[in-house]
Amino acid sequence: MSDRVALITGGARGIGRAIALDLAAGHWSVAIAYRTSEKEAAETAQAIVERGGKSLALRGDVSDPAAARQLVQEVERTWGRLDALINCAGPYHRVNLLEETPEGWAEMFANNLHPAFFLALAAVPGMKARKYGRIITFSMANADQMVAQPEVTAHYIAKSGLLILTRTLAKLLAPHGITVNAVSPGFIDSGSAPPGELAGMAKKVPAGYIGEVSDTVAAVRFLLSDEARYVNGTNIHVSGGWGI
Repeated sequence: MSDRVALITGGARGIGRAIALDLAAGHWSVAIAYRTSEKEAAETAQAIVERGGKSLALRGDVSDPAAARQLVQEVERTWGRLDALINCAGPYHRVNLLEETPEGWAEMFANNLHPAFFLALAAVPGMKARKYGRIITFSMANADQMVAQPEVTAHYIAKSGLLILTRTLAKLLAPHGITVNAVSPGFIDSGSAPPGELAGMAKKVPAGYIGEVSDTVAAVRFLLSDEARYVNGTNIHVSGGWGI
């Protein structure tokens, strides 16, 4: 797995950062794409090098198809290839559906669903030419249940749409040696929620505890591995049984 190249959106912080550092330990070249987290991106890029990888920190708004294309092109210019595209960027906001604005509604799709499509369009030609590629999208653990979500409606619909996009790309790209899979975390201690809130969430998890970032990283590591070459179009729940 050494000497491979990955592009991770949302790679400056949280789960994306943890994936980047894990790949660095395997001597991957890792490009992290960020929009506003410049300081965190610089720190993560340095940490990648310290762990044995090569790094590239790229600012870009992946909701813009031209910017998404430029990110992929920059990675390919720098390292000559792109083996893995990992879509970790996925902001959300909580607001009752009846109080949502048209701008807020559109923002959830622009930043969660559309980038995975734009980046795939840019990355696939090179992967097809090399007859190898791994694409991973991040959904959420109950997105395949189609349940009501009054406070995060647009975000939830976008995450459900990602599952359809994942399966469709998997079917189209399988003949070219490319796998496309989804990882769907539940409650993960990624630093985005205060400890008190996490403690309350644990009561909803059948396993009885909140997951660690390393649990999600392990799922990604498997999907990127050669052992997962025949795993395509799947959705791995990393949730301790929540959301199923």
